[in-house]
Amino acid sequence: MVGFKNRYMIMEVFLDPNRDLGVHDPIIITQFNVAKAVKDSILVNFGECGLASSIGSFQVKYVNPITKLCIIRASREDYQKVWSAITMVRSIGNCPVLISLLDLSGSMRACRNAALKCDEAKFEQYKLVVGDRLTDDINNQMQNCLEKIKILEH
Repeated sequence: MVGFKNRYMIMEVFLDPNRDLGVHDPIIITQFNVAKAVKDSILVNFGECGLASSIGSFQVKYVNPITKLCIIRASREDYQKVWSAITMVRSIGNCPVLISLLDLSGSMRACRNAALKCDEAKFEQYKLVVGDRLTDDINNQMQNCLEKIKILEH
């Protein structure tokens, strides 16, 4: 028996490109926000049939609200539809966003390794931008996010 084949996409969410980098984010990125925005985009661009065919294996596996990194699972048959719908997402809530694909993997292990590298690099970049305003709370939150990636399963 052959297992169900999935694709895992590591996506980066860029919040409103016109805002200042030092200012607090206008929206907190969550799994629910990202999933709703992607499902709405699939519905608008591919209709109800497209949404119904891709919703079976679609899942937002991980979201880091600090580095704005997401891991999204889709079936092997529908990942291109999900990917193109993600590319067409222009807002989450009322906040304008751009979403970019960083990595596409066929296994959770490869995705987990790539996500760890990306998240650690993005957090180092975040630390440089924030500077001395980095609190222990944010540091602990980031460590919790890295632990979540390490324990991700199918």
